[in-house]
Amino acid sequence: MKKNKQDAIMNSTFDTSSTDAYEFDSCDGVVYNEEECLPKDDIIDIDIPDYYIGKRYKYEARKICEDFELSYNIGTAVTYLLRAERKHKSPTECITKAMAHLKFELEKIKKD
Repeated sequence: MKKNKQDAIMNSTFDTSSTDAYEFDSCDGVVYNEEECLPKDDIIDIDIPDYYIGKRYKYEARKICEDFELSYNIGTAVTYLLRAERKHKSPTECITKAMAHLKFELEKIKKD
């Protein structure tokens, strides 16, 4: 199963010890071989917006979600809630989106 570059960048932890390409384990536990790795020239520096970074301890929202091993929907809801007061003038949009993702998670749980 080959992932596109955007998926690889957004969902992976890179090991920079490789000389030709980054090797990584994806969040889904699959280890990709060198042919599927990104060449170092294709890695872009991703600038994380300030509203995703805590003020006091400087934790990134996505790293908090990753550390707690949250599902996609719960992690997305948490991220929306963490940025709610910081991205827009009113937190309403982010809270509404968080509620939608929590609803999706409840539907998934009920189905399983």
